[in-house]
Amino acid sequence: MTAPTAPFVDTDELIDAEQANRYRAEGWWRDRTYLDDFDDAVVAAPDKVAIVTHRSEAPDDPVVLSYRQLDRHVRRFAAALVGLGVGPGQVVSVQLPNTWIFAALSLACGRIGAVVNPLVPIFRERELTFILGRTESPVVIVPSVFRGFDHAAMLDRVLVDLPAGTRGFAVGIEEPVGAVAPFEAHFVARRWEDEVDPARLERDRLAPDAVAELQFTSGTTGEPKGVMHTPNTIYAGTRAFSETVGLTASDSIIMPSTLAHQTGFLVGIILPLAAGMKVVYQDVWDAEVFCRLVDDEAITFSAGATPFLTDIVAACQRRGRRLASMRSYLCAGAPIPSPLVQATQDDAVDVLIALWGMTENGGVTLTRPGDPVELVADSDGTPVGWMEVRVVDDAGAEVPVGGVGRLLVRGASQTIGYFKRPDLYRAQLSAADDGGAAWFDTGDLARRRPDGGIRIAGRTKDLVIRGGENVPVVEVEAVLFGHPKVREVAVIGYPDERLGERACAVVVADAGSDGLELAELTAWLDGAGMAKQFWPERLELVEAMPKTPSGKIQKFALRERFS
Repeated sequence: MTAPTAPFVDTDELIDAEQANRYRAEGWWRDRTYLDDFDDAVVAAPDKVAIVTHRSEAPDDPVVLSYRQLDRHVRRFAAALVGLGVGPGQVVSVQLPNTWIFAALSLACGRIGAVVNPLVPIFRERELTFILGRTESPVVIVPSVFRGFDHAAMLDRVLVDLPAGTRGFAVGIEEPVGAVAPFEAHFVARRWEDEVDPARLERDRLAPDAVAELQFTSGTTGEPKGVMHTPNTIYAGTRAFSETVGLTASDSIIMPSTLAHQTGFLVGIILPLAAGMKVVYQDVWDAEVFCRLVDDEAITFSAGATPFLTDIVAACQRRGRRLASMRSYLCAGAPIPSPLVQATQDDAVDVLIALWGMTENGGVTLTRPGDPVELVADSDGTPVGWMEVRVVDDAGAEVPVGGVGRLLVRGASQTIGYFKRPDLYRAQLSAADDGGAAWFDTGDLARRRPDGGIRIAGRTKDLVIRGGENVPVVEVEAVLFGHPKVREVAVIGYPDERLGERACAVVVADAGSDGLELAELTAWLDGAGMAKQFWPERLELVEAMPKTPSGKIQKFALRERFS
């Protein structure tokens, strides 16, 4: 069957040639890709362990692949995608838990010039239907069942609303589930590498400035935005992690955060496999299991959001010993409370690094090894060498040290744009007054520090970050507004010690309705197919919303009232 053709993205129109030349001259961009690095790693140590996949359903039976074995799967998967008609510039969507298959498919896409589209496992029908419709993905791959949810059945329902040629596959099924075919039968059992001309794979493999990854992030525009990255922006993005702590091929990484987030994708797939490291995947978060895997696999580095770190420290305190092999942990996604910084260094890991970044630009600012506890707790660090930051007022002027303003960034790891929505990307750019690249408005508020670093002070964008997961507030509000008992609704964040924030729905109930309970709202969201992690966990009923003269709800007033 011929696959539908997704529009090819012409990156020549998106990448400024003068800036590209500068980035290459500085060594921030290259004329090779992470696929070339992976090939070198295979040649250098073919029998070295590349990936250990720890499976929660079979904890004593991990899947272990050497670099030679992983390379064989990558080539077979690439040829299998060609057999399905996938070509350069087309998008392959992957919604899988942390597994070697995810990594192999990501590299396989690069071998044929296709674009990998990681999808977090929590996405449900609403999110998948939108994203797959936007990408026109000819191939979608999901697990059969993960954490009790039937992804294969969900994909079968979603395929009804997608182009006729879209092919769906599920890992772990032996017979088709409706229109969803068994993954292993097509991708693993058949020797596709003997059927597809190897020259075809070499001819079409990713160029350094081609679109390699399409990562959707929830924002405030009412729809997820497809962030486009190239091998070069990805390469620059990984350097914030690797160079800060001096990672080499002798290091080993554990990744419990989903590979479908940008941190997981960069630190769990690209960085270790391009450098020839061993990487361990944990599919379901459990701090006790994490600590055991660190000990068993002699892990030296990991990265994740603040809630992960909170659980790790508590687990180390319960067992009464540190993570002996782990030299450093990089924490991102939410501020790190000062007591947690101290507890980490006292009871878990010697070096804790705080990082700020976005899906759009990887790691931008971070603290350094040796920084004191108070700096790690009260700073998001200073910029890496290939990224610049500005903190400006509403008129675009730099705010003084100690002042709070809009955070602007630019540099070598910045995305080249939003897929099929250049208007949304242009709206976040501010022209440079120094002849350099345009500045990207992050939507965050930051405080300038005397050391040249920043501290995130809030957000101008309407977003709640729950445990490192962006809650798409506008989408949640739009669904809740359809509830028959809801007249007005605003979703706000309120502080939470472990998750950073949780979501609260503030509602003006419809006149004449017989009360309103939180369970009614969550059932409504469930019926709409919205991911559970996006549901509000608190309901506050008010008689009227505070509003501006133009009628806009003043969410800051609601936050002050209910925080």
